[in-house]
Amino acid sequence: MSQHKKYHKTYRRKKKSTWLKTITAAIVILAGMWLGVGQPSTSLTAFVNNISHSVFHTNKSVATDQLAKLDYHSGDPSYVFVNHNKAKLDPNSWKTNKVIYSDLDNFNRTSAGNLAYLEPRNVVSDENRVRQYIEPTAWHQKFMDGQPIINRGHLIAYSISGGISTSGVYHPNDISGDQNNPKNLFTQTSFSNQRVQTIFESKIRESLRRGNKVIFFAKPIFRGNELMARGIHLEAISTNRSLNFNVYLFNLQPNIQFDYATGRSHVDRNMKVPEP
Repeated sequence: MSQHKKYHKTYRRKKKSTWLKTITAAIVILAGMWLGVGQPSTSLTAFVNNISHSVFHTNKSVATDQLAKLDYHSGDPSYVFVNHNKAKLDPNSWKTNKVIYSDLDNFNRTSAGNLAYLEPRNVVSDENRVRQYIEPTAWHQKFMDGQPIINRGHLIAYSISGGISTSGVYHPNDISGDQNNPKNLFTQTSFSNQRVQTIFESKIRESLRRGNKVIFFAKPIFRGNELMARGIHLEAISTNRSLNFNVYLFNLQPNIQFDYATGRSHVDRNMKVPEP
């Protein structure tokens, strides 16, 4: 083969390699755009749909100020990372075992979120649970296949709030956790509560049981004046940084569509939500 032909063969090979890298980079950029701004254009949707679903969603991360704008699409993961799954909480701010409960907003929503400074003594069992009676905004209970579709979702879980009063102060004689506190409840789907949020609450419990101190922030995310949260933002970090997560959980239920303005719902068998 002549040097001239060898040169052009090598050039074509390099050009093909560069082209493939460029296409790969473009896919990553476009996917990032799709994830960051909410509803994509039709052409972008068609383009992205050709990408492997599992690869596309693996490293999905969004900015905090974008959470209320996110729309869930059937078949997508039930939660996404925020700030690349790194909490923005300061471990050095842990001083006293307490929970800071925010006041309800003008619509009686827990929209400001609650901040907890936890330690091992806050872990409790289910033995002291009582009947819950608070009805948060958008509370319209329905049953599907004999099971409730919504729960009274706790911002700071009962299981990690042992001894904490409704004022947020620790009392050693109070062996129960937070239960019927309107400042700590929101209307949450049973799937989001029992299938997804429990994953992250378990991480906190495990960290506390290992003797760590944990800072935990939980904030339901509402869009505008809607009465039902679109999701809940959770972030936690232990003082030794062995625990560190930052996630947003969509507030949704398989086979159900919600009107987030009111909390009312209807059956939609096309609404698919994969297990986390």
